[in-house]
Amino acid sequence: MNSKLLEEVTEIKDLGVYYDPLLLFDKHICEKVKKVYMMLGIIKRNFIHISRNCFVTLYKSLVRSHLKYANSVWYPKRKSDIDKLERVQKRATKLIPELSKISYTDRLKALNLPTLKYRRHRGDMIELFKIIKGIYDYTTVPHFDIIKLSEDSIRTRGNRYRLL
Repeated sequence: MNSKLLEEVTEIKDLGVYYDPLLLFDKHICEKVKKVYMMLGIIKRNFIHISRNCFVTLYKSLVRSHLKYANSVWYPKRKSDIDKLERVQKRATKLIPELSKISYTDRLKALNLPTLKYRRHRGDMIELFKIIKGIYDYTTVPHFDIIKLSEDSIRTRGNRYRLL
């Protein structure tokens, strides 16, 4: 541009998401985990004897909201990233003294919280349902050709719809 070289960058932050050339989002995930641990520290310092309902409300509003922000953009793909994010929730559920000694799955059941991986998969299924049922305006989202198969030709494991 006007005989000037463009500066080469290895990462860029746009709308709160750190992008890298390989779209691995390593820095973004590290920053989010760091921010969430800070929020957990605030909860731990300010609420010594916290009830389950109070914890769930604080967790959903202060912690999980950071982990969910723009999740469709930086969706974690690698097992190490998924484990790093899930470790945050494991640590958070230990803040309740009466639940700190039981297993992670039992803590989630007691608090009526799903795993973060389950929430990501559920969100994907909801988006796919909206696309298949035509809920989105096709002028703003890509159009998928959807074929409704007859009962005779079902080869999609019990589903009559197939995306092309």
